[in-house]
Amino acid sequence: MRYRRSEFRYAAVIKTGQVWLHADAWPSDRLRLLVQGRWAPDADLFETAATVEIVIDLAGVGEDDFEIELFADALVIEGRRRLAVGDDTTIYHAAGIRQGPFRLEVGLPAAVDPDRVEARYDRGLVRITLGKRGASR
Repeated sequence: MRYRRSEFRYAAVIKTGQVWLHADAWPSDRLRLLVQGRWAPDADLFETAATVEIVIDLAGVGEDDFEIELFADALVIEGRRRLAVGDDTTIYHAAGIRQGPFRLEVGLPAAVDPDRVEARYDRGLVRITLGKRGASR
């Protein structure tokens, strides 16, 4: 896990959804799963009186396969999940686990102190604790 911090505010283009030219031509979610680019892992965001807490589900992602970047108003987690695939004789009957590149952008609900950041990776969950600016340690 790599961590960077930036003094800049984060600006992002938020997509509201992908528009398909012929929506009825692709009724199956299988094709969309195969052609979809980046995906976003599931995450929880909550705050206490002194911290902002983020828990991200990164099961199957190695600790060296993702990066965390803290901006003044957002946290961005980016990386790649690579799962073992079978050989040429393997036939998939279900492919629900997303893999490939991912990116998660989390807006921060409060100002945080960039010197009070703690990240732990345990059993597939990344737990990030950000101390709020002005809150006591």
